This record gives sequence, C-alpha cells and structure tokens, in this order.
Amino acid sequence: MDSVNWRLVVQRLIKSEMSLKGIRYQELSDKLLEIGVSQTADNLRNKVNKGILGADLLLQIMLVMDIKKIERERLKEIAKSLQKEG
Repeated sequence: MDSVNWRLVVQRLIKSEMSLKGIRYQELSDKLLEIGVSQTADNLRNKVNKGILGADLLLQIMLVMDIKKIERERLKEIAKSLQKEG
C-alpha cells in the first residue's frame, strides 16, 4: 500500500458515494450551504477530481451526504484497484 495515490482513493470514494446516492455537484454545493459551508459546484468538482480535500471538507461532505461510515475494506479495495490500473 506504499505506492497508493491516496488522492485518487479520496476521489473514487466521494464519486462512488455521490453516484450511489444520485447526488450531483450542484446538489452537494446546496447541501453544504445549508450547514454554512460555501463551495461552488465547480470548486467541489475540481477538489474531488484532484482528490485534494481538507479533512474538514471531507467530514462536511460525509455529513451532508449522510455517509455513516467508511469501511477499511472498501478503502483497501479502491487502493488495490488503483494499483492494478497503475
């Protein structure tokens, strides 16, 4: 797991959760604004695509998307799939 690009893991994790819940970037932006976090849809798209979120924004996204937990095994699966691609 040394050579894992963790930014790509973050990217895939958030994108998969958004897909599972049917949430688009504009809706995510709106949900964040409801809790006082101002992020445009374009800004979120850029941050997610680059996998460069601060811990605070990641937690805020998890909160508004109602992500109850991130399982260790899921992170390992994403990381392994990225290693196979690389």
